[in-house]
Amino acid sequence: MRSRHEHRHRFRRLSAAGSPRRRLRRAASGVVVLALGLGAALVPAVAAQADDIRSREYWLNDYGIAQAWNTTKGKGQTIAVIDSGVDPTHPDLVGAVVGGKDFSGFGGPTGQPAAGDDNEHGTMVASLAAGRGTGPDSGIIGAAPEASILAVEIGFGSQARNSDQQIADAVTWAVDNGATVINMSFSRNTPDWPESWDKAFLYAMEHDVVIVAAAGNRGSGINSVGAPATMPGVLVVGGVDRSGKSSFDASTQGITIGVSAPSEELVGATPGGGRAIWSGTSGASPIVAGIVALVKAAHPDLDAANVIERVVKTAHDAGTPGVDFLYGYGLVDASAAVSDKVPAVTKNPMGDLADWVRVYRRADGGAVAPATRADRNPPAAVPVPTVPWSPVGTLLPDPRKLSGWGLPAAVLAGLIAVWFALIAGGLRAVRSSRRTR
Repeated sequence: MRSRHEHRHRFRRLSAAGSPRRRLRRAASGVVVLALGLGAALVPAVAAQADDIRSREYWLNDYGIAQAWNTTKGKGQTIAVIDSGVDPTHPDLVGAVVGGKDFSGFGGPTGQPAAGDDNEHGTMVASLAAGRGTGPDSGIIGAAPEASILAVEIGFGSQARNSDQQIADAVTWAVDNGATVINMSFSRNTPDWPESWDKAFLYAMEHDVVIVAAAGNRGSGINSVGAPATMPGVLVVGGVDRSGKSSFDASTQGITIGVSAPSEELVGATPGGGRAIWSGTSGASPIVAGIVALVKAAHPDLDAANVIERVVKTAHDAGTPGVDFLYGYGLVDASAAVSDKVPAVTKNPMGDLADWVRVYRRADGGAVAPATRADRNPPAAVPVPTVPWSPVGTLLPDPRKLSGWGLPAAVLAGLIAVWFALIAGGLRAVRSSRRTR
């Protein structure tokens, strides 16, 4: 169950022993909408040896994760994987899953994936966050290999209960059951989100639980981020290729992106003991969620705002100088996030959801269109609803974009007032011009 905004990932399956299976299947590796799989096209499988699995995890060294392990491996932290369920018996995840719950009505009672061809996503995500591997140098090891996993299963489809409510309930349950980090490799495919998410996400943030969300993938028709990646306070993860360049198919763009991490040539565990090569920000997000767990373990006294501050302010600038809509603050660096000196802050650098709710829920009456699709394979392009023209409707700044900059509510209100004044002045000028003709 990926969000609609994720990707249709490239996915080639490897058997438990590492060799390719002959039959290719689609892998959900994306984000929810919610489209859980923001995936990519299938590619032919290639032979791999069991001891070759660990060597494929290039991000462990390239992004400072292995170096950060000299300080901590995430012990004491719990990452809730809100996704399609997690297989706790996979050799790479034995001992990692400490609990879970099914909110879809189709999976196991403690978050085991439902049977079917689209059940791989959550297990792949969990392995990148907190996989244990099968030995010192074998199997898939996550960014925080001593952190625990809560398997929180959600689902979409005509038979599933309301997907928006599933997610709200899943977030609340995760906080109440010990999550310190929540990973969301899914998207609503729209910038809006329901009011039920306001309450649930604020509940998490008030308990200093860091929410990490995938930005989505162009390869599945997602051209810009959608909720939850549009929500203030959420750490949004964009994707890059192996050279550190923004991935065209396995990432997207948006001013709410916080940091970027690898989203191509990823390896993940699949239910039943298998492994697969995949791509998409659905994989980049749990890598960062694991890094967040490392930071929280190394700095247990920090609140969520300062944990996120360490992650974004120690990232290596990429693209245009400063924060941009492809890379956010830049390429994540786990070692620097854990060990560098970073000045304390009083506000979350990703914005304040409480301020947004106070300003905009009151302004729009709380009306948000419900999610209408729940499949894991979004259409090639998401249609944009047409809105009748009006000078205000077309010229007023998008509050979600403004909130993505983390501006205070008073500043946002002032900007909107100025905008109205400019529009009114322009309309008066037009009328005056017509009268003089």
